[in-house]
Amino acid sequence: EVQLVESGGGLVQPGGSLRLSCAASGFTFSSYAMNWVRQAPGKGLEWVSSISRSGVSTSYAGSVKGRFTISRDNAKNTLYLQLNSLKTEDTAMYYCKRDGASEKGQGTQVTVSS
Repeated sequence: EVQLVESGGGLVQPGGSLRLSCAASGFTFSSYAMNWVRQAPGKGLEWVSSISRSGVSTSYAGSVKGRFTISRDNAKNTLYLQLNSLKTEDTAMYYCKRDGASEKGQGTQVTVSS
């Protein structure tokens, strides 16, 4: 059974930082590109970032480029997202997803507010 468990969210002031983690199990983690997506209140799912199977290649949505950094540790079956210079518009539930698959975990809430 595929399991994705996100953690690391919280309440942070504008300009602050957080590091999100996604612990994966039930599949061969290193065989899949991985993604972070987010959903703000009342809005649809938005792609945030992707990383290749090896971790060498990454890509970002324009709204987060230069502020967020995606990474992975295949030995630990874990995906990360470093969030810096957070803005109020980054407030959302964040999820990790396997590339090409629909399942996602319970998500981790990021709230940016003063």
